[in-house]
Amino acid sequence: MESVWKEEAGVLVEVLGLERKPVAVTFTNDEVEEGSRERISFCRALKRAAAGEAFVIEAANSSCPGGSWHCGLSEPPSGRGWRFIQDFLTRGEKLTHSIVSFHRMQALGSPPPTGLADRVLIGPVEEAPLRPDLVVFVVDPEQACRLITLDHYWDGIPLRVELTGALCHSAIAYPVVTGRTNVTFGDWTARRMQKYPRDAVFVSVPYERMAALVDAVPRCSAGNAPLEIPREIEEHME
Repeated sequence: MESVWKEEAGVLVEVLGLERKPVAVTFTNDEVEEGSRERISFCRALKRAAAGEAFVIEAANSSCPGGSWHCGLSEPPSGRGWRFIQDFLTRGEKLTHSIVSFHRMQALGSPPPTGLADRVLIGPVEEAPLRPDLVVFVVDPEQACRLITLDHYWDGIPLRVELTGALCHSAIAYPVVTGRTNVTFGDWTARRMQKYPRDAVFVSVPYERMAALVDAVPRCSAGNAPLEIPREIEEHME
């Protein structure tokens, strides 16, 4: 069973020419030996996992309080803690205009998976010891386009994406809570601090969608199916 997700990831790495490794994200209460327990943020762990490293993130070693509650390892702050975040986001990071716009950012998005698990495993899919809950691809825009096309090849249902908010929210929490594939650019602070490439796009696929996505590869031109243009259309284009 363990080889299934490794094989699926390998197909996409080859077909799409991925330079960065697909990242497995798994929420679990199980004790896990594999993976570093160094103090780290979720946004940094995603980048380093795409380069081949693996991490076990718990409340005790999550270095970003925001990432801790966005990903459910701690309760959302309240009282003075919430006032601090309001002030930091509006006057420190300057990512939103006012406490009202900050409130909308939180209230109109999906809720965090509070209390879901004791730890989150983040590492390359090819080395994942447990079945992933998500597969996160750090790709360029063309590769993102192909992944999205493959993802909705079978059902044709348009994505309902959540682009804004913290990277850990849009790339991890939102697809975990909703079960929807998401595409995001991440937040500006995370991109800048972790020095993500300028062309980096994050595509997060709930693992239960991966088999169908991979099965679309030989059938869809976004995979490796040959493009066939009817003669009538070629003549019209000429």
